[in-house]
Amino acid sequence: MIFNNPFRFVLGSLVFALALSSPVQANLPMSMNGKALPSLANMLEKSTPAVVNIATEGHRQVNQRVFSDPVFEHFFGNVPTQKKSKGTGSGVIINANKGYIVTNYHVIAKAQTIMVTLNDGRKSVAKVLGADSKADLAVIQINEKGLIALPLGNSDKLRVGDFAVAIGNPYGLGQSVTSGIVSALGRSDLGIEDYEDFIQTDASINPGNSGGALVNLNGALIGINTAILGGDGGGNVGIGFAIPVNMMSNIVNQLIRYGRIERGQLGVVVHSMDPKLAKALGAKDHRGAVVAEVIYGSPADLSGVKAGDIITHINNIKVKGANDVRNKVGAIRVGTRVNIQILRQGNSSTITAVIGKEQISQRRVTPAQNRPYRNSSNHSVPTPSWDQH
Repeated sequence: MIFNNPFRFVLGSLVFALALSSPVQANLPMSMNGKALPSLANMLEKSTPAVVNIATEGHRQVNQRVFSDPVFEHFFGNVPTQKKSKGTGSGVIINANKGYIVTNYHVIAKAQTIMVTLNDGRKSVAKVLGADSKADLAVIQINEKGLIALPLGNSDKLRVGDFAVAIGNPYGLGQSVTSGIVSALGRSDLGIEDYEDFIQTDASINPGNSGGALVNLNGALIGINTAILGGDGGGNVGIGFAIPVNMMSNIVNQLIRYGRIERGQLGVVVHSMDPKLAKALGAKDHRGAVVAEVIYGSPADLSGVKAGDIITHINNIKVKGANDVRNKVGAIRVGTRVNIQILRQGNSSTITAVIGKEQISQRRVTPAQNRPYRNSSNHSVPTPSWDQH
């Protein structure tokens, strides 16, 4: 019964009283006890002008059937022809002065025309400055004055349970806003992109939201909405994924400066630490990435990294596991010096390496298959599957 819950009873009484006092139109109060009710409106009034709608047009090749007789079709086949294609998505203004907009690569891929519609209704044709298909990011540019950019947050500071707001253009309807929380962090191995470190959120993300903004309650950008786990109809089921803003920033800076990503390699084969592996190695923390193999002649080999080392930080940013090594190294341009903090036999040290080209010798210094890890109790740890970075 409603009387068993005092809050529901009070709220029900309030609504009932309002209905009696205003029989034509019963509005809920904008304040209670003199205090305004919580609302995201003020934040969104500042944030939504920085999120744009993107419409694309292009052509795709299709095989058109021209023969109704199956015999002719068997010998002559179908005729390749060009068919016009259209798409919609979203984007985020990150530099108001220069008109830089971040979106997903798949939103603008193969587009011949990219039309950006601003929140105030202005339309502008955009040009592509650079794109990275492996991380599904692209930077486009428009020539407009009076733009508003979103401030960048810090995705490394996110916690599960933080509130999140998604802004975008679902189904081409126009700008829409949904809210939820950060459901999980560091989602990878989903098979969506080559480089994955997704924020998972239950803020509704639908087709057309791709490239839009995921913001915190301060209106700072924390992610670029990218993918959903959809139902049978392709809609949202409360599981959406966004590229963290810190990962985006590293890639976007290269795209703006060079027009493309030149990914390098450290030359290590690593595995994520876990409690069992940490115990075998005598490590106190089960986070980090343990080096199983070092490729001969690689930057890691030349800098002194050895099998058995535990990578804890890259450029002073904590490494949670093997996927972190892949993502962080993958965002660093070839020829860049990188500081790698390691634990070796319980002692911490920092090694400097220069990121090398991705294609390097496959000769390895220490085959992991012949080196099961053991601790003082003589408990061997089975060799897991390893990732090369």
